[in-house]
Amino acid sequence: MKKTFEILLVEDDPAVGESLKAGLTREGFIVHWKVQGKDAIRFAQEHPTDLMILDVRLPDISGFDVCRRIREMKMRQPILMLTVRGAETDKVLGLEMGADDYITKPYSLRELLSRIRAQLRRAYGEFSGAEADLIYIQDLILDRTRGQVSRGDQLINLSPTEFRLLVYLAKHRGQALTRPQILDAVWGYDAEVEYEATVNVCVRRLREKIEIDPSHPTLILTVPGIGYRLVD
Repeated sequence: MKKTFEILLVEDDPAVGESLKAGLTREGFIVHWKVQGKDAIRFAQEHPTDLMILDVRLPDISGFDVCRRIREMKMRQPILMLTVRGAETDKVLGLEMGADDYITKPYSLRELLSRIRAQLRRAYGEFSGAEADLIYIQDLILDRTRGQVSRGDQLINLSPTEFRLLVYLAKHRGQALTRPQILDAVWGYDAEVEYEATVNVCVRRLREKIEIDPSHPTLILTVPGIGYRLVD
């Protein structure tokens, strides 16, 4: 895993932005700070970074719109969204737009750093090609080196978390995996009740992309009372 990572911080509150930039810089990250969502999109196109920290509430467009545009442009860096406490709809919508994780305000710098490092480790470390380069799931091909999934000549655009989830399920194909197990392996933090919905949203998005008929999945199956399993 590379030693120096670049982060795009999108936060309109000057006090929060200054504090986060200073704190992350002290931890060895290169931080690019943008206040406007549209400025962040332009910067991301011209200067791809390793991770994005994205506030939901921005003065021009919402963080959801920024996240959606980033994914539409097939940029795969992890996106960590900042939401207000209790805004469950914000969390779910952020995941639906392609965010990889979220953290609720107020939060400590230590908690944020833990989330950032977990995302970087999983995006550029343990899930990025350390084992077999190619994994086959029926007619799907997972290329761990390139972080790509394809069906025939068609590339399927997955977010980093969706890709890690599929790799994890493939490594344990046929095995019923609980939501806490999946959270710990793919997101890297202990399960809490509210976070189990994170797994459900990510599985639903993944099914929409890889299943022929997402309403009748044949690859990722629900195991009632337990969680999910990938067909053997």
